[in-house]
Amino acid sequence: MVPNLFHQLSHSTRFVENHAFRNPSSLRFHSPYLNCCFSVLFKLITICIITMPLANGIPSTSSNQHPQIGKPAPVFKGTAVVNGAFKEISLNDYAGKYVVLFFYPLDFTFVCPTEIVAFSDRVKEFQDIGCEVVACSTDSHFTHLAWVNTPRKQGGLGEMNIPLLADKNLSNSLSYGVYRADDGITFRGLFIIDDKGILRQITVNDLPVGRSVDETLRLVKAFQYTDRHGEVCPANWKPGDKTIVPDVKSSKEYFSKAN
Repeated sequence: MVPNLFHQLSHSTRFVENHAFRNPSSLRFHSPYLNCCFSVLFKLITICIITMPLANGIPSTSSNQHPQIGKPAPVFKGTAVVNGAFKEISLNDYAGKYVVLFFYPLDFTFVCPTEIVAFSDRVKEFQDIGCEVVACSTDSHFTHLAWVNTPRKQGGLGEMNIPLLADKNLSNSLSYGVYRADDGITFRGLFIIDDKGILRQITVNDLPVGRSVDETLRLVKAFQYTDRHGEVCPANWKPGDKTIVPDVKSSKEYFSKAN
C-alpha cells in the first residue's frame, strides 16, 4: 500500500499551486483517497519530527523515564575512583546491602565538596548498618582523581572513603532522571536503595542547597526498621522512638500516648 501511495503521489499533477507547500496542511488532492492518505502521511511525518532525538543523542529533558519508589532501582555502573585508583563498579556489586547513591553537579565547585567530604567522613556509620555510599557526577574519572588529589584547604576532596563514579556518557544521570540538559550537569539527587535493589527514597535538590548526612542516615535506619519489624515510623522518628502498628486498632495505642 505504501509504495503504491508514493507512486500515486509522485505521478499526481493535481496539487495546488507551489506556494501551498509552505503550508502542507493546506494541500488538497482532487481524489478523496489521496486526500485521506496524504493527511495520514503528514501526521505521521509530523510525529516523527517532533519525537526525533537531538543530533547529539541527548534528550532535551532530564530523562524520558524516571525511577519509581517501590520498583527496582536502575542499575548504575561505570568507572569510579576508589581508594585513589580507577575501578569499574555497579549497583550489582552491592547486592544484599543498602546503597545511598547521590548525584552532585560538578567537580571543583563550591557546595559539592562539602557534601562529598561530609558523607565520606561518616561513611563508617552507614557501613556499620549494612549500607554503602556512592557519589556520582558527569565528570570523567580523570577529573575525579585530580579533585581527590587536591587538598581540602584548596577546595579539593583529599583522601576519600567512598567511590566517585564518573558518568561522562550520562547513562546513570538519565536513568535516574536528574540530568540537567541546559548545563550538562545533574541536580542534587539522592536515592536510597534497599538490600533487595528496590528504590525506597528519592530526594532532589536544586543546585544551591546541599543535603544532610544526618537525615540520610536517619532515613536508612527507618527503612531498615520497617523491613525488620513491619511497623511504620512517624514524623521525626529516630532509633529508640515509638513506632506505629499499621492497623486501626493497634495504632490507637501510639496515638493515645503521643497526643
